[in-house]
Amino acid sequence: MNKQKIVIIVGPTAVGKTALSVEVARLFDGEIISADSIQIYKGLDIGSAKVTKEEMRGIKHHLIDIVRPTDEYSAGQYVKDACRAIDEIVSKGKLPIVVGGTGMYVQSLLFEPGVTCGKDENYRKELEEIANKNGKEYLYKMLEKIDPESAALIHPNHTSRIVRALEIYHVSGKKKSEQKSELEPRYDYLLIGLTADRETLYNRINLRVDKMLEMGLEKEVQNLIDHGITESNQCMQGIGYKETYDYLKNRKNRVEFIEKLKQNSRNYAKRQFTWFKKMPGIVWKTYDQKDEIIDLIKEFINGKK
Repeated sequence: MNKQKIVIIVGPTAVGKTALSVEVARLFDGEIISADSIQIYKGLDIGSAKVTKEEMRGIKHHLIDIVRPTDEYSAGQYVKDACRAIDEIVSKGKLPIVVGGTGMYVQSLLFEPGVTCGKDENYRKELEEIANKNGKEYLYKMLEKIDPESAALIHPNHTSRIVRALEIYHVSGKKKSEQKSELEPRYDYLLIGLTADRETLYNRINLRVDKMLEMGLEKEVQNLIDHGITESNQCMQGIGYKETYDYLKNRKNRVEFIEKLKQNSRNYAKRQFTWFKKMPGIVWKTYDQKDEIIDLIKEFINGKK
């Protein structure tokens, strides 16, 4: 049985994914499925650079504003919702176009789980005790020694993911990163990675931060705080939100806050590149190579890929 064709456009923050995806959707009669772990939240608009009605240009977008800021949302939930959206788009005779920068979402959507690995609760407790005694950074360094490939894809503060990666190695004797090659694609996909030279990208990221502040990022985060959202809520872990939260709680002065926000955004772009470079079949293009991207999609749709 032939697998459903889908187009995916990924890349770092501020690289131009939104504009490109809308153009592609208009050319190929498609609808867009967001793969962004912050744009799923209602009320988190400015800091997530959420696509506006004007930017959509009449193209239907899925999986934006579907979760309350108080709610948790996992990659597993994303897969269920994205698969449902793909089926809905296909039923209309349209092309599903997945767009975003959250590598875990894209990876989970494209590939069925590979080698299953059980849990070891005693080992988990041992790791938790190590973290309590020596700090989260110590656990991260443990993972870097055992499985540097996986460590490069996990933020040092994401303790649960670090623990799981260590647990997988402990239980199976096999690195988490080594299991990805055994994954089975869910769809027939064309994966386009949008890129830019480092100086251009970093300038765009810095300008985006300035624009977010002009648009009222601080007011947006203060409104979330006023509605009971704290740093323990999942939504507040997103780049732009945790830095603004710290500033509003007087943990940093304004100069430090803005510089930290820009630095963390640039570092996030590096992590996004690291993640996507490891994904099978990715084709890297710049926004200026739009005509080549369009030709690639035409060939893919016509079965020449």
